[in-house]
Amino acid sequence: MTTRRFQLIVAAGAAALSLGAAAQEVTLKVHHFWPPGAMPPNKVLQPWCDKIAADSGNRMKCQVFPAMQLGGTPPQLIDQARDGVVDIAFTLPGYTAGRFPIMEVFELPFMNNTAEAGSKAAWDFYTKYGTKEFPGIKPLMFAIHDEGYVHTRDKPVKTLADFKGMKMRAPTRQTNKLLAALGAAPVGMPLPAVADAVSKGTIDGFLLPWEIIPSVKLHEMVKYHTETPESLPALYSATFILAMNQAKYDGLPADLKAIVDKNSGAALSAAAGKSWDESQQPGRKPAADRGNTFYALPASETENWIKASAPLHDEWVADMDKRGLPGKQMLQDAKDLLKKYK
Repeated sequence: MTTRRFQLIVAAGAAALSLGAAAQEVTLKVHHFWPPGAMPPNKVLQPWCDKIAADSGNRMKCQVFPAMQLGGTPPQLIDQARDGVVDIAFTLPGYTAGRFPIMEVFELPFMNNTAEAGSKAAWDFYTKYGTKEFPGIKPLMFAIHDEGYVHTRDKPVKTLADFKGMKMRAPTRQTNKLLAALGAAPVGMPLPAVADAVSKGTIDGFLLPWEIIPSVKLHEMVKYHTETPESLPALYSATFILAMNQAKYDGLPADLKAIVDKNSGAALSAAAGKSWDESQQPGRKPAADRGNTFYALPASETENWIKASAPLHDEWVADMDKRGLPGKQMLQDAKDLLKKYK
């Protein structure tokens, strides 16, 4: 065989391989804990899936499994993504208590005021401080939900004293610490377990944003809702992640990687936060229509709650310092980012 002919054969083979890679079709297995009708999978996840499908000429698609259909529990979702059991998980890092402490800064009490600003700040903060906190995972976005409030079954919460003796659910380590600081007995559990726990009296109430309540019919399980003033930061927030298996991303053809990158990151985080902000009033309406009782916590009483929970900020700073990180600077940076995007 002549050298020229050999070169032509090699070139043809390389071209065929390149064409095959370019034509590769990818189905991304996506897992989450929400029921199918919930806002986040419909307003955040599905538009993303639609966009990457359109941009790739339908060569890259999502196959979405809601409500833990692939098995496991919500706290296991992050590891399902890391270990390649699924390609993408939509979940809360905070479901695994203490494992992602850096990003917990946005779950500290009275930090965030809007979901969009919080989500923008969270992505920026991640790129500066949190990139090593998620080995085996490529975060596609971080998002903060709309303002979290207090929802109770048998009695309203109007003062700190009302929390005493109440068993209250919260989703993350920081919100459980918050409840303890306010005088309640915190009970940690993922969202799918809350309705059953309220109906059986295992818990007296819970902390949640309005967005999720109608999809799991929790407005039918409680009578009272305590809302903090809009002029002050929210009582609490939780941080969500759209987490992709790093090896799955690394194995994509370059053009599909570019599509993922173009549709993820800061812009996706901001859009997700905006969707959470827009969901607040529609999420509140079913409770109002049912005739539930709403209590607007006065600013003066809210300041008592802020004072009671302030030590949690100091605890977080001390934890970062112990890890060799600049805790005080990190907390200030998070606050500055929130102010920047407010």
